[in-house]
Amino acid sequence: MDRRKFLKKSSLASSLFFVPSFVKAFEQVTSMSLGYKRLVIIQLSGGNDGLNTVIPFRNDLYYKERPTLAIPKSDIIKLNDDVGLHTNLAPLKRLYDDGHLSIINNVGYPNPVRSHFRSMDIWQTATDSDKYLQSGWLGRYLDNYGKHPYSAIEIDESLSLAMKGETTNAIATQNPKVFYNLSKDPYFKNIYNHLDDAHLSEHNLGYLYKSMIAAESSAKYIYETSKTVSPHKEYPNNAFGKQLKITAQFINSGMGTKVFYGSLSGFDTHVNQLNTQKRLLKNYADGIATFVQDLKENNTFKDTLILTFSEFGRRVKQNASLGTDHGTANNVFIIGEHLKKQGLYNNMASLSDLDDNGDLKFEIDFRTIYATVLNKWLEVNDEKILNRSFKQLDFI
Repeated sequence: MDRRKFLKKSSLASSLFFVPSFVKAFEQVTSMSLGYKRLVIIQLSGGNDGLNTVIPFRNDLYYKERPTLAIPKSDIIKLNDDVGLHTNLAPLKRLYDDGHLSIINNVGYPNPVRSHFRSMDIWQTATDSDKYLQSGWLGRYLDNYGKHPYSAIEIDESLSLAMKGETTNAIATQNPKVFYNLSKDPYFKNIYNHLDDAHLSEHNLGYLYKSMIAAESSAKYIYETSKTVSPHKEYPNNAFGKQLKITAQFINSGMGTKVFYGSLSGFDTHVNQLNTQKRLLKNYADGIATFVQDLKENNTFKDTLILTFSEFGRRVKQNASLGTDHGTANNVFIIGEHLKKQGLYNNMASLSDLDDNGDLKFEIDFRTIYATVLNKWLEVNDEKILNRSFKQLDFI
């Protein structure tokens, strides 16, 4: 087959060449056996205001610095005599009471960056703020421990940097049936007839062929495995709820996927924060509660760990637009059945001892959380993936 004709003929080939719009499967496979545990990552994009999420309602400085943004004490869901949750996080309080939630406060990294894109890159690559990597921490996990092209799936149309490895990539798909139907395009079948053509290595064309072939085989497995389970839970009727519904279907079907990645966007609340965050936190909490219940009813929650993060928190002092500006340290939620330290993992940050920009000082490097998850939950060598050693925590 002529290479020029090949590239012109298929829009699918074109999209795979430049952007992993629905899938980029990897070609290298290791012989290491993977266990049964699954990790679900939820990204709150835009920088969720952690101070209005996990609230130090007994601290007068909180109300002083946020005269119109602070959540009234009467509306706060109290966790103890000093700390509570946002009004719309009632479903998380039930997880908290059941011992299924650990809240890690003051999470960040040294020399923080307040750019959305750069800070998200730092969280997704797990590198220092002055270093740049083209591979994500979960992608490097796949490089070293991936067994199948579907060992990690992002429930989206495109692939986050976190899921891109140095030699391997995860799969991105929002709908297993659509993914499968795309893979049945006659053009895929035609590729098989040219797999051994001499020009396959020319200008990365060989990699493109192999990626498409891996995608075809993965799509069939994902669709045929996941369709054996029919979701019965009624999830919230929004994009995030649909992501979690698909994720639960994948998990409950027994599919051999170790890592799932989803996101909820819209948290960049510079203006009129109260209503926006209220809506988003409700979407998050309602979706997570349904997701956990779905897993429990299918006996898969015990093997699933859920980690929720945002690229940074917000400034302590509210701005003139009834919102908050980019900050630094934030909280991370860990949800699971086997938590060693349940509830509030550590104390809230000081509101009087701030950095020079008026931001919370971070206490826990987010990479210590990653290292803990990799080593204690996924049971792999965290140092090999994070490229250095980090002190591990004891929440699992």
